Amino acid sequence: MEKRIRIEVLFPEIANLYGDLENIEYLRKSCPEIEVVETHLTEEPEFMRETPSLIYMGTLTENGQHLAVEKLSQYTDKLIEMINEGVHFLVTGNALEVFGGEIEDVDGSRDCGLKIFPTHAKRDMMNRFNSLYLGKFDGMDIVGYKSQFTHSWRDDDAEGGAFGSVFETKRGPGLNPDVMGEGVRKNNFMGTYVIGPLLVLNPPFTKWLLKEIGAGDVNLAFEKEAMEAYDARVKEYSDPNTGFYY
Repeated sequence: MEKRIRIEVLFPEIANLYGDLENIEYLRKSCPEIEVVETHLTEEPEFMRETPSLIYMGTLTENGQHLAVEKLSQYTDKLIEMINEGVHFLVTGNALEVFGGEIEDVDGSRDCGLKIFPTHAKRDMMNRFNSLYLGKFDGMDIVGYKSQFTHSWRDDDAEGGAFGSVFETKRGPGLNPDVMGEGVRKNNFMGTYVIGPLLVLNPPFTKWLLKEIGAGDVNLAFEKEAMEAYDARVKEYSDPNTGFYY
C-alpha cells in the first residue's frame, strides 16, 4: 500500500440494507492496512476533523433517509467543499437521494434531501421496482441489482452545478427508466442505485477504486473466485434471453 488509507462509513446502524456494508468489508479483506472509521448518528463525522480517503454510505429505509439528512444538514457546506475538492465518495442504493433534492410520495407528501445535487425523486411504497443491471464504466462491465421504491430525475435548470452519470446502462434502468445514464457523479463523488453488494460483484471496479484512493495495485480477497463469478454474471446479463425485471 502506497499511503495511509482511511475510510469513513456513515451511519452503519441504519445504512446497511441489502448487506451494503460488505462493500467495505471486502475492501478491508483485500487490503488489511485500510483503516475503517464508523460514524454513528450521535457522533460528529470524522470528515470534520480529518479528510478520509473515501466516504461511504449504503442503502437506508425511508425513515433512515430522513435521519441521515437531519444529521448531515449541519455539515452541508463541508460536504460541498469536499466534493468540489475531489474527495472520494461512494454512495449506494437510495442513499444517493440524501444528497439530492425533494423526494415526492404518491400521496403528495414530500421529504427533502441536502440539495447538493439538483435532482428530485418520486416514491411509490406500494410498488417496489426490482431488476438486474448491466452497465459500463471506464471500459469495464458493471453488474448488479436494483430494488427500490424510487427513481430520480435531473433538474438541470436548478442550482447546484453540473454533474454526470456513474455508469452507462446497457441493460436495465438508468437513474430512472427513461435515461441510460445511471447514478450521480461529480468529480470523485459517485452515487448509484446499483447494489449487490456493488464492490463484491465487480472486482475490476473494486481494483480501480482501490487505486483511486491510493492503495495501489491490490490483489483482491478471493480474486480468482470473484472474477469467475463476475465473468459468469456478465455473460448471463448480456444474454438477451435473460429476464431483467422481477
